[in-house]
Amino acid sequence: MQNQNGLRRLPRNVWIVTLTSLLTDISSEMLANLIPFFLANVLGVRTAVIGLIDGLAETTASLTKIFSGAWSDQLGQRKWLTVAGYAISTLAKPFLFFANAWGWVMGVRFADRIGKGVRTAPRDALIADSIQKEQRGLAFGLHRAGDTFGAFLGLGIAALVIWLTQSGAAELSAATFRMLVLISIVPAVLAVIVLAVGAVEVAKPARGPEAAKLSLRNVDGRFRAFLLTMVLFTLGNSSDSFILLRGQERGLNLLQVMGMALTFNAVYTIFAGPLGAWSDKVGRRRLILGGWLAYGLVYLGFGLSQTGWGIWVLFGLYGLYYAATEGAAKALVADLVPEAQRGTAYGIFNAAIGLTALPASVIAGLLWQGVGPWTGFGASAPFVFGAVMALLAGLLFWRLVD
Repeated sequence: MQNQNGLRRLPRNVWIVTLTSLLTDISSEMLANLIPFFLANVLGVRTAVIGLIDGLAETTASLTKIFSGAWSDQLGQRKWLTVAGYAISTLAKPFLFFANAWGWVMGVRFADRIGKGVRTAPRDALIADSIQKEQRGLAFGLHRAGDTFGAFLGLGIAALVIWLTQSGAAELSAATFRMLVLISIVPAVLAVIVLAVGAVEVAKPARGPEAAKLSLRNVDGRFRAFLLTMVLFTLGNSSDSFILLRGQERGLNLLQVMGMALTFNAVYTIFAGPLGAWSDKVGRRRLILGGWLAYGLVYLGFGLSQTGWGIWVLFGLYGLYYAATEGAAKALVADLVPEAQRGTAYGIFNAAIGLTALPASVIAGLLWQGVGPWTGFGASAPFVFGAVMALLAGLLFWRLVD
């Protein structure tokens, strides 16, 4: 009952941004989980190139986040930068229909991540500006739940299309992928319309360039420590594309891999809101530490599992890590940084994670192919590496962020 009353008190912006993210992820997740299979099964691309594409895309988004977050602080406005970011991604999506080489895919992913980079920091700051501290965990948790429920619906639509067009097929066909590209355009356009019409700017005066200068020298030391531990953790947190490919490598066909992704998103959706609200009561630190511990154990399981069904079960449990940490981490940033610098802080925070995604995904791709001392591990190597990095990051977080 208490959670229901809390939900009723959430402001309009939280609901509108959540709906926008839900629609966007219906669109995006129809394709995102299939892109590695399109690259590997249709275009014949190796895992090192797939890791490079994912890493470059996330790095592009990260660099953009720094500038968009600072700009939103300078202008004292968040809404229209957020709208512009969603619009850029929507305009890029149709070009996947024409992709016949991995360069096309990288180009679309580049443009899509530019859009994500433009919108993410202002969007997170818009949520933080709209809510009281006592409900930050709930607000960000609800947003993650809506985002992930959209992913669940998008995956469901993709699985249905695959079942109707190539039921039982072990690999993705080009025709099925292109059909899904066309379908994905509809919710993407609706998302932009909902945000443009429904969101309201939280009135704040424009502060000028000097207000956005967030110096890591004079900011709360816990924010610096949090950034350091997030970078270390992310270095072992490669693209989830490798988990999907691991499921296929362990014997799951394409439809079963989609079922695996559906399970992950269902768990994430169910627990993101409650765990985000729980962080308001027990503290962000405990929840993040617990989530990182779960991540390390699950990643070790990915590396050791001998069956596709084992990967499926572990991917479902992996959703608990996301539910526990994504909303809590963003709420913690708002806790540690002054209101006038939130856009910049979210830009730096997201950039630190995204910039590390490039080496993380490249390392994972190389480890999968058996490079250096990891030669004997094969496809399990990226996951063992990720588990070790999570343990180191968790120890540092425990000691440095109190």
